[in-house]
Amino acid sequence: MLRAGFTPKLVMIAVGGAFAAFVWLSLPPAPRPPGEQPGHAHGGDPAALADGIVVSVDRAAGEVTISHGPLQHLGMPPMTMAFRAGDRTLLDQVRQGDRVKFHADVLGGAFTVTRIDRVAP
Repeated sequence: MLRAGFTPKLVMIAVGGAFAAFVWLSLPPAPRPPGEQPGHAHGGDPAALADGIVVSVDRAAGEVTISHGPLQHLGMPPMTMAFRAGDRTLLDQVRQGDRVKFHADVLGGAFTVTRIDRVAP
């Protein structure tokens, strides 16, 4: 059984962590040197496609959630996250559970899928 006073502390820690994550995700991307193109923020091939599995597609919001491997050109480790669709017609090409290869970049301050291809099972 939990000791008295433990639950409020646990709730405070969870709320503080959620707030810190919200603030971190709300930060704008780091400025790029003049002339540097999107996709080159951390080196590597900006045209490289990452592997992923579609977790959900939200056509109304224009987003696709993908559980993906590392996005080397963005310096991002493997995770599951929602991406804005650069072109909403991309969302018509995939559905929940599809294995995909995709390219994402930071456009207009948001992580955006610019290409997505289904991979045969």
